[in-house]
Amino acid sequence: MSSKDRHAACDALIALCRPGFESECQGELLDAFGTFTGRPAKVERDSGRVRIDLPNLHAFETLDRGIRLSRLTFSRQLCFGFAEIRDLPERDRVTPLLEAARGATTPVSAILPEAADSADGRPLSGLARRLAAPLERAFLKANLLRPKRTALPRLHILFAAPGTAWLALSSPDNGSPWPMGIPRLKMPGAAPSRSTLKLAEAFMSLLGEDELAERLRPGQRAVDLGAAPGGWTWQLAQRGLRVTAIDNGPMADSVMATGMVDHLRADGFTWRPASPVDWLVCDMVEQPARVAALMADWVATGRCRQAIFNLKLPMKKRLDEVRRCRDLIDQRMRRDGLRYELRLRQLYHDREEITAYLAHSS
Repeated sequence: MSSKDRHAACDALIALCRPGFESECQGELLDAFGTFTGRPAKVERDSGRVRIDLPNLHAFETLDRGIRLSRLTFSRQLCFGFAEIRDLPERDRVTPLLEAARGATTPVSAILPEAADSADGRPLSGLARRLAAPLERAFLKANLLRPKRTALPRLHILFAAPGTAWLALSSPDNGSPWPMGIPRLKMPGAAPSRSTLKLAEAFMSLLGEDELAERLRPGQRAVDLGAAPGGWTWQLAQRGLRVTAIDNGPMADSVMATGMVDHLRADGFTWRPASPVDWLVCDMVEQPARVAALMADWVATGRCRQAIFNLKLPMKKRLDEVRRCRDLIDQRMRRDGLRYELRLRQLYHDREEITAYLAHSS
């Protein structure tokens, strides 16, 4: 890295989350700080954002190495702040933002104008979208935006109020590729329920493109526990997987019409396959610890190679419940001396739940 590409010192940790989960997001970030110290702002309930101000400046690279989005559950987007601009003029917001961005002391590979996904933030997200093209033109002209230099950090411009913007950086491999951390998915007309979008987003968010191509392939075998009416089963069948759907309830006609599904009326907690399968998915409404233990048992015993499942969180002590489920899975896998991957994320299409990916690791 040349001297002119050195990054700004950062004074804030900024995350976007699902409105109503700010306390969990903040608590998890404070857990992740390790050797860092921070002063969390008072949680703004239903704001969809968390900011932790750092009492000392930290190099962007240090923060980027120390706090990774892939290890967080409640953060949709993660970035490290270096400037705050107030009283942006309505007639020309681009010029002061461009000048403030020079404080990053590095060109950037992308610009992400963003706002929180909240009642107060949604009008600001419209402003962010309108400014995307003018900002890109101005940054290109100033030679501050270099899209082909993909190793450079990305610039986040988070609108916290109509005249206020927070400027922050993220590395391409430590932040969501989608503005606000929200992938735009269209509801398929033939899908039996909107829950299909949860699994589609889980594949995109919990697995990288290369991992997805390697680990999810047509012709594989899958099991869907608690399948009815079949939103997750349909998603798997559309990707060319043969699915055994386990549920005492009925499956939608559109799911069975794929010709890729066998429906067995059985209890998802007691049914087991005659031979191992490639994938297990589960979206059962049950105590999260019970589901976590079941998924860990399937993976640990080799009944499936990998699993994606939802954990329905309680109304209170939600972060504590996530920690409990992590510990349950860890204890089960370590008991058999197994190395594993566990990724947890509260997706955009989740509500009072989180989605997990669990697999053996080499």
